[in-house]
Amino acid sequence: MATFRWWQEGIIYQVYPRSFQDSNDDGIGDLVGVIQRLEYLQWLGVTAVWLSPIYPSPMSDFGYDVADYCDVDPAFGSLQDFERLVSEAHQRGLKIILDFVPNHTSSAHPWFQESRASRTNPRRNWYVWRDPAPGGGPPTNWQSEFGGSAWTLDPQTQQYYYHAYLADQPDLNWREPQVEAAMHAVLRFWLGRGVDGFRVDAIHMLIEDEQLIDNPENPGWLPGMAPARKLLRVHTADRPETHGCVARMRQVLDEYKDRVMIGEAYLPIDRLMLYYGESLAGFHLPFNFHLISTPWHPKAIAKLVQEYEAALPAGGWPNWVLGNHDKSRLATRLGRDGHAEEQIRLAAMLLLTLRGTPTLYNGDEIGMRDVPILPALVQDPWEKNVPGQGLGRDPCRTPMQWSDRPHAGFTHGKPWLPVATDYPQRNVATQTANADSILSLYRKLIRLRQVNPVLSVGDYRLVAVDEQLLVFERRDGKQTFIVALNFSSAPARVPLPGAHRVILSTGSRRPMAAEAGDFVLDAFEGVIIEPAG
Repeated sequence: MATFRWWQEGIIYQVYPRSFQDSNDDGIGDLVGVIQRLEYLQWLGVTAVWLSPIYPSPMSDFGYDVADYCDVDPAFGSLQDFERLVSEAHQRGLKIILDFVPNHTSSAHPWFQESRASRTNPRRNWYVWRDPAPGGGPPTNWQSEFGGSAWTLDPQTQQYYYHAYLADQPDLNWREPQVEAAMHAVLRFWLGRGVDGFRVDAIHMLIEDEQLIDNPENPGWLPGMAPARKLLRVHTADRPETHGCVARMRQVLDEYKDRVMIGEAYLPIDRLMLYYGESLAGFHLPFNFHLISTPWHPKAIAKLVQEYEAALPAGGWPNWVLGNHDKSRLATRLGRDGHAEEQIRLAAMLLLTLRGTPTLYNGDEIGMRDVPILPALVQDPWEKNVPGQGLGRDPCRTPMQWSDRPHAGFTHGKPWLPVATDYPQRNVATQTANADSILSLYRKLIRLRQVNPVLSVGDYRLVAVDEQLLVFERRDGKQTFIVALNFSSAPARVPLPGAHRVILSTGSRRPMAAEAGDFVLDAFEGVIIEPAG
């Protein structure tokens, strides 16, 4: 009989700490705030809590510019607070996954301060330094993900350093063995404090072409796309040497019992699969973001699932994501065509019934939406560097909506980003009390997965798909469930031979009783069905 790991059967819940819960009324969420909300996460039924970065940082990119990998930024609390969080989470049966940022540090990190001190400093090779191009200027045409050149001239040493993101985020040189050893020591530091795994940031950006070859122009670039996409990242992303680095990180995690390593890489499916590593010795879960960008149509989704499942290496475990701290909120994306409330319910059922590990982003379970941010209140450096193009991530990072109290119960102070205006109606407390709310649906779906492992680890088989319907089967040796999703604004007939029982509906009017033969789904309704005999 097959046995599965906690990260295969479970559900990952992403917490963006700055916006989750403020315990000291400074307007910024913190670790004590997360501790205060562990009871909610336990009630919801998730398995693991992934924390976006909490390290000491100048916050040029809100923690993704790390100044010290082995401590906690005072804005979030202390190392003791973190150790208490791990302990209290474990007492509640919750795992803790920490964000790990290996590609770059902050320019304020002592390593970089030493590296830039002189060309002969022992840590000079810890970062990517190059002479100006012949005739002056940056060594290559490489572009920063946040706009502008990816090279910044250091006046003191008259060399350029490379930064895939902000100039305040110089890239580490992973070709230098001392860098790799130092970063492995960081992993061990946190693993020794009980961390259950890592989400590894921007892994596909880890290594660049050593020959400094210009990136080619992107013929598919269109106005409105990020300026960095004017070039194809042939020489700056997804380099083959990266896989050896991933394999050696995995070796570190394998020194500890039952840990998980998750990789962030926005890549086509065929290239993403390589991050499982040879003999599955890479990431346990290379994040699969493709649902975020796939058209919200049954045929497109069915095609994606089939292609993804077919591409998985033998033994590779699938995973699915519908939202995170870098992308427009799920409810906003699905609401562009109207019927947002019904469609986010449909999305919840899809995410929590596909084979593999789902990741939820805090607030999606209550249908939080993007919050418009006035120019004077913009925090995100991407929006500041490339204003007016809608690239900013602030709208999806606004404070969690806990109650109808001022500032949605997030803080008694002034929140670092404005709270959504709909918080008096859309909040955890209100939805907890409503058995028909989107939060109640999430909890029912999670509970159903917990008591019926077929929904997490059973086989997947496409049953039917057309312009309205997506119907698929989840089966193991003991049980069979059928998931039927109506993506249209019109009723849809589902052909089902024999008797069946509706286990759960995304709507509130469906009788949970045995039926026979075909039945009709309401507009934007999804159901989970069990054959009766």
